[in-house]
Amino acid sequence: MGDSRIAFVTGASSGIGLAVTRMLAEQGFAVYGCARNAGNMASAVADLVAEGLDVSGGPCDVTSADSVREAVAAAVARYGRIDVLVNNAGRGGGGEIGKLDETTWLDVVNTNLNGVFRVTHEVVARGGMGAGDYGRIINIASTGGKQGVIYASPYSASKHGVVGFTKAVGLELAKTGITVNAVCPGYVETPMAAKVRSGYADFWGVSEHDVLEKFEAKIPLGRYSTPEEVAGLVGYLVTDAAASITAQALNVCGGLGNY
Repeated sequence: MGDSRIAFVTGASSGIGLAVTRMLAEQGFAVYGCARNAGNMASAVADLVAEGLDVSGGPCDVTSADSVREAVAAAVARYGRIDVLVNNAGRGGGGEIGKLDETTWLDVVNTNLNGVFRVTHEVVARGGMGAGDYGRIINIASTGGKQGVIYASPYSASKHGVVGFTKAVGLELAKTGITVNAVCPGYVETPMAAKVRSGYADFWGVSEHDVLEKFEAKIPLGRYSTPEEVAGLVGYLVTDAAASITAQALNVCGGLGNY
């Protein structure tokens, strides 16, 4: 490990989280990745280690304070501290408001918003962040955290909450050397995106290809972003050059939202 800075990434076994984990490790960070499915996380770690990267990890369910506490403690036990936190774990979910069940609403908010609070709280309280006047907290929100997403009210509400949380904590920690920012992806090609298209296809009674064409037509760039493009902004925000960027919510969305 040497003098590497240490990153902790949630939801790290696939999609954006996996791309972020790989990019940070390629930039010289030692990365502790965690995900709800321990087997998937172990497989991802094995692949990254085989690439020669300094990555370890374990299970973490961000809906459980005990699980979060154990995961942060495991990272600190291995590396001594956490310098960078990337809150990426999340889920989609929604439906027509008149038919939306409370269980779905509560689980989406608990995962996407309360989970960000739990992990951030634990890392700031017990992760040793801020040593050497450096720290980075990066929350993966969504363009849906700045505007409404039809039939996805719990998702959109939770991501709006993440943006508000980011701005508040960013102001609070501004003088500590710890910056707090939200990265807001638009449409990104991930396993979750495919699941979302499937849900809209069922709801609208059309094919998944039709949904893809409809979504791509809304994006000025004409295509989905890639996980690596989202990770690229994370990779910049962790640099020393980005030290004056805090309490911001920055889009990676192909021009989908210019707000």
